Amino acid sequence: MSSEKDYQKVWNNCLEVIKDVVSPEMFRTWFAPIEPVSLVEEQVGTVLTLRLPSHYYCEHLEAHFSDILRRTIKKELGPSGRLRYNIKVVMDENKKPIATVSLPSNGATGSASKQNVNVQFPVGASAQGRMPDPRYVPGMKKLKVNSQLNESWRLENFVEGDCNRLARSAGFTIAQNPGKTSFNPLLIYGNSGLGKSHLATAIGWKTKELHPDKVVLYVTSDQFMRQYMTSSQDNTVNEFIHFYECVDVLIIDDIQFWANRAPKTQEAFFQIFNHLHQQKKQIIITSDKAPSELTGIEDRIVNRLKWGLQADLQIPDVETRINILKQKLAQDGIEMPYAVIEHIAYNINTNVRELEGALVTLMAQSSLNKKEITYELAKQMIEKFVKNTSREITIDYIQKVVCDYFNLSVESLQSRTRKREIVQARQLAMYFAKHFTKSPLSMIGLQCGNKDHATVLHACKQVSNLIETDKQFRSWAEDISKKIQQ
Repeated sequence: MSSEKDYQKVWNNCLEVIKDVVSPEMFRTWFAPIEPVSLVEEQVGTVLTLRLPSHYYCEHLEAHFSDILRRTIKKELGPSGRLRYNIKVVMDENKKPIATVSLPSNGATGSASKQNVNVQFPVGASAQGRMPDPRYVPGMKKLKVNSQLNESWRLENFVEGDCNRLARSAGFTIAQNPGKTSFNPLLIYGNSGLGKSHLATAIGWKTKELHPDKVVLYVTSDQFMRQYMTSSQDNTVNEFIHFYECVDVLIIDDIQFWANRAPKTQEAFFQIFNHLHQQKKQIIITSDKAPSELTGIEDRIVNRLKWGLQADLQIPDVETRINILKQKLAQDGIEMPYAVIEHIAYNINTNVRELEGALVTLMAQSSLNKKEITYELAKQMIEKFVKNTSREITIDYIQKVVCDYFNLSVESLQSRTRKREIVQARQLAMYFAKHFTKSPLSMIGLQCGNKDHATVLHACKQVSNLIETDKQFRSWAEDISKKIQQ
């Protein structure tokens, strides 16, 4: 078996070649997340194993980049060069590991035009939920509607991080080939304020940019329901359904609001869903719950939501939160000390909406009181802001508190150094992460210097022993515990 240096070097060489033949966006989305695992000599030849984030990556690579990969591997390893994909962990609906999967790379992977119609799609209560006059919709080759996409929500300003990478990458793939990928339907789910509507809308904009002829339509679940009720009163349900069947990319936001209500609306949506899916048109749904938790929604709809990709959005880590704040400031043309940005990012860790709300509040305080934005002003504002919000204790936050206490950088805590003071700080961070978060040991280890779960267990035992036997260490632990819970 070759050393880590060998397989890392081989893959780095392959990446240099791939960079020259794919776009930067393609490279960042589909190749940068891949990790080399091993390089071994087998009976079939020299096999390079790559770890992929999910089965969807495997499907996409095989469908779109198999030739590039194979040519690159054979150039680097010779005619006997082979690829093997390793999907590290397959998750069930409760996010529990089921199995580890390895699989080999499998080898090969006009009628007469009709008049166009421009239709302004009604928005809000003033439109009374009515559809365009359906008599002009059937049989038209192209239907142009007001897509109702928020102008500000673009893929370019949706900051990518570990918390959303799969959903964003899938969205970019969908925009390139809507309805023709395995990500149909795409269900984006997660707690409020994490960017579901932004991402769904951004996919719509990117689709319109790449395919100007496609009909893209965004509606909220409430808007869809009101339109159905109006069509029912007007005895035009068939026309309502036909209109939606003419859409190429349908985005329905917050489907959970149909729970335990609107059975007729759900029935109409079921019919529309089936038609769009059969015609290979794209369906994008957002929800604050995973399909398995969508009680009150018809089982047949929930089952269909499981046909495609279910991509959850998590609370962004501190690095992503910092990048979100930087982008917001750059967008508004405002400069702010990095220490202030970092302080906000470490202390507001519930969701993106509250993070941006804290930034706006700080800028308002500065403007109204004619005060310069300083670390002290930010600290005062954040203390008041956090009191009015429910702050979740995260691994990032615990690491920040521990590092501040010992006057260390987070980077040093996450490094491989064996200096005694840094090792103890790292062990304390693991100990408090185990006690104050619900994160699995593997996740704690990953964020605290890329350690495994056994190292985390050892660290927790070490800290417990030192708390019992070392008075100074016990004092440190008590102080840190209080600061974490402040």
